[in-house]
Amino acid sequence: MIDVRSLGDAEPFVTKDGSTIRELLGLGPGGTAQLSLAEATLEPGQATERHYHAVCEEIYFVLEGVGEMEIEGARATVRERDAVPIPAGSRHQIVNAGSKALRLLCVCAPPYRHDDTFFD
Repeated sequence: MIDVRSLGDAEPFVTKDGSTIRELLGLGPGGTAQLSLAEATLEPGQATERHYHAVCEEIYFVLEGVGEMEIEGARATVRERDAVPIPAGSRHQIVNAGSKALRLLCVCAPPYRHDDTFFD
């Protein structure tokens, strides 16, 4: 049997950094022990709180919208089909810089955990 997860079945929740996510795979919904996959959404003008993960490294992949990504003081505009690696321990933030929702996939290894999210 193949375990297929649908984004429509994933319950949204707000992470410690302030984004709304729907986790498809990871420790919570099961299925994977070494990484997690979630969709995050930020409304126009909304931003995550600048934070870092001590253990987890991430990849953001933009599905829709335009964002301003900041990692350790470096900034870049990100758009649909852009991918951004975020090393463990790197302080980062993303701001929705567009006029519609910013949707992105977040891949975390090891899987995302609230207790691995830290603020200065």
